[in-house]
Amino acid sequence: MSLLFTPLTIRSVTLRNRIVVSPMCQYSATDGLPDAWHLVHLGARAVGGAGLVLAESTAVEPVGRITPQDTGIWSTAHVDAWRPIAGFIKAQGAVPGVQLGHAGRKASVYRPWDEGEGEVVEGGWQTVGPTDQPFSAGYPVPQALAPAALERLVETYAQAARNAVAAGFEVVEVHAAHGYLLHQFLSPLSNTRTDDYGGDAAGRARFPLAVVRAVRQAVGDDVPVFVRVSATDWTDGGLTVDDTVEIARDLARAGADLVDVSSGGNVAGAKVETGPGYQVRFADAVRRKAEVPTAAVGMITDPHQAEQVLADEAADLVLLARELLRDPNWPLRAAAALGAEVIPPAQYARAF
Repeated sequence: MSLLFTPLTIRSVTLRNRIVVSPMCQYSATDGLPDAWHLVHLGARAVGGAGLVLAESTAVEPVGRITPQDTGIWSTAHVDAWRPIAGFIKAQGAVPGVQLGHAGRKASVYRPWDEGEGEVVEGGWQTVGPTDQPFSAGYPVPQALAPAALERLVETYAQAARNAVAAGFEVVEVHAAHGYLLHQFLSPLSNTRTDDYGGDAAGRARFPLAVVRAVRQAVGDDVPVFVRVSATDWTDGGLTVDDTVEIARDLARAGADLVDVSSGGNVAGAKVETGPGYQVRFADAVRRKAEVPTAAVGMITDPHQAEQVLADEAADLVLLARELLRDPNWPLRAAAALGAEVIPPAQYARAF
């Protein structure tokens, strides 16, 4: 039997297979509100057979958006906009999930296809971060977050998590990777604070762990909580895989059920060594050394490649991103390639 098509139960949620739609920004919302594009985009991947469909990094507050076109989940209007999307995903047999994000010092910028020559900043709001150090030249100068502001943000994440559950999402992932706010606090390259929220590894992890604990409490015992991390900054003096193993242990103690292992994003110009499955080894190291469930992501494109990740016990879930943009029906094709039985939507049954 194919491991990729073996169900997985986490808390009260059962995924029909181990294929996950990785959160991918669509830069297509208005005032943080998802629309028909998001319904069709995410719904198509559910129809295509994925086990878990994670909606894009969704801002917990307006200034947490990467671009003005990012989705959000900070109000009842956002809950109402997300509810039919989550409902449609669930109706297709997939589990609806959402990634809660805050861009921190990487916020208020142009979406990729609108970026003008030499232009970066759009939106015009005051960005925030661990310090007043910008991400790189041309990025907005952030305001260093005071301890009271960090305490407020913990509750902001918790409310966003409650909103996510109210909208019908059954998995909540906290985004602590790719150089966004929680990653900015974790990395010694971006967190040079000297108070209780900086300094050593424990100080740098204080705010992210408080967020995860608050999210766990907010969603209750039945809802799985994932955390996406960047296993390495790909830069001397930055986070290493060994650091991430320790962070993963702390995340599990804080209530995380699974660590979604990516890398990079916190340092402009970092030299990332890419290639097929290039981040799988990070998920493997975290899974074995921290003894926590993991998800692997990064240039996983072939069904047999994905199957091997699970056969090697390198991860518990396999996340696909660009490959699912190219082919929303990749899970159905993978089932055929691996000899697994899959039940397509009744509307499509005559094609199988």
